[in-house]
Amino acid sequence: MNQKYEHYYVPDQSPWPIVGAIALFFIAVGAGLTVMDVGKESGGGIYLLYAGIAVLLYMLFSWFKNVISESDQGLYSAQMDRSFRQGMSWFIFSEVMFFMAFFGALFYARVLSVPWLGGAGNNAMTNEVLWPTFEAVWPLLSTPAGETTQAMGWQGLPLINTLILLTSSVTLHFAHVAMENNKRTPLKVFLGATVLLGVCFLGLQVEEYIHAYNDLNLTLDAGVYGNTFFLLTGFHGMHVTLGTVLLLVILLRILKGHFTKDKHFAFQAAAWYWHFVDVVWLCLFVFVYVL
Repeated sequence: MNQKYEHYYVPDQSPWPIVGAIALFFIAVGAGLTVMDVGKESGGGIYLLYAGIAVLLYMLFSWFKNVISESDQGLYSAQMDRSFRQGMSWFIFSEVMFFMAFFGALFYARVLSVPWLGGAGNNAMTNEVLWPTFEAVWPLLSTPAGETTQAMGWQGLPLINTLILLTSSVTLHFAHVAMENNKRTPLKVFLGATVLLGVCFLGLQVEEYIHAYNDLNLTLDAGVYGNTFFLLTGFHGMHVTLGTVLLLVILLRILKGHFTKDKHFAFQAAAWYWHFVDVVWLCLFVFVYVL
């Protein structure tokens, strides 16, 4: 009796992981040099950062192209589909832990470190010795060096960006419903609107950063408040950028006639990631801007 086994595709060796690692290295070094103003005259830091971003985007689109080609050739099986789902689930879980670390640092600074420096508990002597004029009020708008800054309010651009991301989740949901009902025109319209909203969010965040630097004196070296503000919102902005790229790739595939109502995990994975990014922003809006 012949038993039919499910085939399992093993892809060829890929250059894209090492290319991605090099791109991330360039981004990390370039960002560090840019922040520290090293190589300011020659512009080496900012150019290295741009080169890293360009290589990363090239790697993403090239790797996507390979995976799409393998899928179109029918090389993947049900087991591969389960592997993709598990991989995406673990990836999002790792991103949850990533942001939990930064939210944990914010919690530690606000609930433990700041009151401790202000003389809470039995630390009155510590307050007198380290920073006698310190007031344990968050956000901290002054540094030990005497420099002052202003807090970024939740009204204005942060509130507008929150509404933009919430709207993008709604349009993406409608796009998903259209996909499941095989309605291609609403699918293209709602997914295109989601990508456009992501681009608008990023553009307004850039404007917010310019306002913070030029008008509020809120920079990365503006004490623990400036550090936590830019690390949390900056890394979230990077994730929105990646999510926008993913949705753009899915939109291009849909315009080429890819996916069916029964087979569209790539779309679903991008949607998972986008909704995760939206939830993180809501937490950021509450804990960084409002409270």
